[in-house]
Amino acid sequence: MAVQDLNTIAFPTLSEAQIAQLGRYAGAPPKKFRTGEALFHVGDRDSNFFVIKSGEVELVDNTGEKPKTIGVLVAGEFTGDVGHLTGSPKVVSGIARADCEVYEISDAALREILNQGPQLSDVILQAFIARRQLLRESAEFTGLRVIGSRYSRDTFRIRDFLAKNRVLFTWLDLEGDPAVNQLIQQFGVTEADTPIVACAHCLLLRNPSNRELAEAIGIRRPVEHTVYDLAIVGSGPAGLAAAVYGASEGLNTVVLEHTAPGGQAGSSMRIENYLGFPTGITGSELADRAVLQADKFGARVSIPTAVVNLTFDKTYSVLGLEGGETVVAKCLLIASGAEYRRLGVENCDQFEGRGVYYAATPNEAQMCRASDVVLVGGGNSAGQAAVYLSQNARKVLLLIRGDDLCKSMSSYLAHRIMNTPNIEILRCTEVTGMGGDGHLSALEIVNKLTGEKRTLRTAALFSFIGATPRTDWLPPEIEKDEKDFVRTGIALAESPHWTLKRQPFLLETSRPGVFAAGDVRSGSVKRVASAVGEGSMSVQFVHEFLKEM
Repeated sequence: MAVQDLNTIAFPTLSEAQIAQLGRYAGAPPKKFRTGEALFHVGDRDSNFFVIKSGEVELVDNTGEKPKTIGVLVAGEFTGDVGHLTGSPKVVSGIARADCEVYEISDAALREILNQGPQLSDVILQAFIARRQLLRESAEFTGLRVIGSRYSRDTFRIRDFLAKNRVLFTWLDLEGDPAVNQLIQQFGVTEADTPIVACAHCLLLRNPSNRELAEAIGIRRPVEHTVYDLAIVGSGPAGLAAAVYGASEGLNTVVLEHTAPGGQAGSSMRIENYLGFPTGITGSELADRAVLQADKFGARVSIPTAVVNLTFDKTYSVLGLEGGETVVAKCLLIASGAEYRRLGVENCDQFEGRGVYYAATPNEAQMCRASDVVLVGGGNSAGQAAVYLSQNARKVLLLIRGDDLCKSMSSYLAHRIMNTPNIEILRCTEVTGMGGDGHLSALEIVNKLTGEKRTLRTAALFSFIGATPRTDWLPPEIEKDEKDFVRTGIALAESPHWTLKRQPFLLETSRPGVFAAGDVRSGSVKRVASAVGEGSMSVQFVHEFLKEM
């Protein structure tokens, strides 16, 4: 979308009738601010939504070295972005540039507007999404600053966590950014203290865990102490679909996610075979929109919230969380997905985050611009990654175990790869060794047919060799297949361990009221569309189960 069009969507001017309609939700006369007064500050979590009746409001980025004006709102415009729905803190400050009058609307009232006024909802939601996109694409906006080495596993972990959770940040590389030394001295730290996370002139944290970071920057939403109608473990396509449908149909819904929304699909830079997006959509954009929908309807999405065990109290599911908290629900959807399988190569683990990666996004692409990279795998995820990396790397060497790329990859994608000049396919080839001093620098590979061995000089290997289910937290009551995927529905009826007491729901597990959907389910198709379908279908079964209760 052109920047001009995006700006028009991001900053619409409301009609007098629309302003009056929003004013009724304020429940009070317009509030007055004098020149220089702040309506809200960067970092605020409980600030309201403002509609400008008269005057001007300056939007200021306070996160860099000096405050920068990024826009001015005038009469008929409004403040805010997606943080109003997700509960994340303000990313800019709003200062009265001239005496102004504004309608102040609470977040609860804003949610009511979005659910009950379709025309206003469209204008406001599209503006929120466009504003965040403009900030993300702006070279002028700073956001959080992550200072650390490209060869540090923890630096990569922090960058990866922030990127997957769509937090706006700037990375300063110890090895490549000339401003780093001055900043380190300014914060009173040394290179040994890195990675650090800073905002403006404040040092926030030194090498924080993901949870510490999420709590410090205000993106973690704690769970409520209540009995939920539906608890969903995992926020991939299946989990998010269930959250949207469940919450929109009145179920008190919570989503528990250990890392970031989107699952494996969230790491895809181009999903082209999903209905309704003829030009494709990135996995992170799809996840962003789904989280926004779930929040709009009142689902509570808690990230990062790792589930470590599952027990049962009569008919209720009791989920044990990292840190000792529990969540109780009448129904449970297991949508914890799968994670990419590790390469069985010696020393692989020591290079993870330092040359070995399991996703191909801008976060990883920054590490290998204009260099040769190696990608292992022959499925659609590997294919999309190869095409994306070919736009950044000098050359992509695609290693597959078989001799036919079309065997496990969609035809359109396989042919695109074969027609991309800087992608070379090495068939019947495997990685046998890795080497490097602190970070990956070389690979040993072998052709299984000829026995020929080669050494490849590369600083980046991307692995897409299948997936293992995230089911280690499940108790014996939840039956799994020989590969640890969760058995459901008819598959259970065929199991020697299953006693058929009633007709099973298609997605129900061996425990009544507990369902499974998406990649974690035995027999699933492992496609975004099918995961979304299973997630939405599971809500129908939840309703039926709750009626039986």
